[in-house]
Amino acid sequence: MSGLRAQRRIERAERRRARRRNAMAAAASVVVAVGAVTGVVSAVTADVDHRNTARPETGETPVQGPLPARPTASRTPSAQTSAPRPASPSPSPPPASPSSRARESRDSPASPSAARPTRQSSGPSRAAPVGDGLYRHPESQVLDWVRANRDDPRHPLIKSRIADRPAAVWFAAYDPGAVTARVRSVTSAAERAGRVPVLVPYAIPGRDCGGASQGGAPDLGSYDRWIGAFAAGLGGGEVIVVLEPDSIALSDCLSAGERRARFASLARAGRTLHAANPRAKVYFDAGHSGWHSAEKQAAALRAAGARSHSDGVFTNVSNFHHTADEAAYARRVLAALGGPPGLGAVIDTSRNGNGPPAGGQWCDPAGRALGRAPTTRTGEAKVDAYLWVKLPGESDGCKGAAGTFTPDYAYQLARGT
Repeated sequence: MSGLRAQRRIERAERRRARRRNAMAAAASVVVAVGAVTGVVSAVTADVDHRNTARPETGETPVQGPLPARPTASRTPSAQTSAPRPASPSPSPPPASPSSRARESRDSPASPSAARPTRQSSGPSRAAPVGDGLYRHPESQVLDWVRANRDDPRHPLIKSRIADRPAAVWFAAYDPGAVTARVRSVTSAAERAGRVPVLVPYAIPGRDCGGASQGGAPDLGSYDRWIGAFAAGLGGGEVIVVLEPDSIALSDCLSAGERRARFASLARAGRTLHAANPRAKVYFDAGHSGWHSAEKQAAALRAAGARSHSDGVFTNVSNFHHTADEAAYARRVLAALGGPPGLGAVIDTSRNGNGPPAGGQWCDPAGRALGRAPTTRTGEAKVDAYLWVKLPGESDGCKGAAGTFTPDYAYQLARGT
């Protein structure tokens, strides 16, 4: 009898391992490396269309995952005892220079004159961010490089097309004693500057299905408390929260019970964030157009409380899919989700200017380009903003060490070559 029980335990363990392997092979995930002292974050996403089991070897703390494409390596701000240095207002995106390679891509960066006023949310209590006033955090690797390399011939293009544009700030360390002050250092500076920050909490337990970016809070109760501390730093100004990339789209590796518990925690997170700051706009994970069907993703979002506790969905984090494809996919997801008519979407356009690479490439693929500049004036129905969630120029691990700013790669993206 004991032999039968042992055999059943072995079979259950094998099924769990197979489920995890299947999820890792078929998903687009975010791999994040967190520097424990400096708070530097290196994140990586993957795309189901670009499978690749080989991964670059790095000697850095975060090891790259086996999946394609990567999200951002943004610097998590350290807590400051004094008032943080306010960022200078981000300038309007410059038009493409005549020397840049002409292209007919539907995703080439939009000039300010082409922008139309954004759709105003019809939700009952939460106002949409106004205009193009997104916040540029003054601490990032690209800004460090720009300040230290003024004589570099690549400097003007990298500065004007990447460094001068607003991007998301990631919070990937499970740091319950420090996260409130770290969030507040960003939101208070943004509010003083009259700008809207984009924040990415990334500490869900079981992150990346226990893969290369495993980490986060030790359990869901701890995560709920961490989100409460995160929310306490939001202040009262407008803020955009990209809540837990891959937490819903990459959840098939969990058991049914684990998935229900995670989704319940995400619903609580949305409720907590809105309670702390009614002006916060919180977006839930919809993966991207090359992953799950809109109907499947909407069902998972519904289970996670997105109809009641979100302002909509986000797509394409760190990926390369065309903006038009993502907008159409997001609208299908929202239609299948149902819920209040004011729900919208935000799309990561940081590296999708030339669309997805061919041949399964994912690690710093050649021929990519910056996508549309960050803006809340998209002119697209149901699309609230184009955001740079992945910081362009931070390597996936091939052109430079994973998560580090690589000027050659940034220059290629800025030129679209």
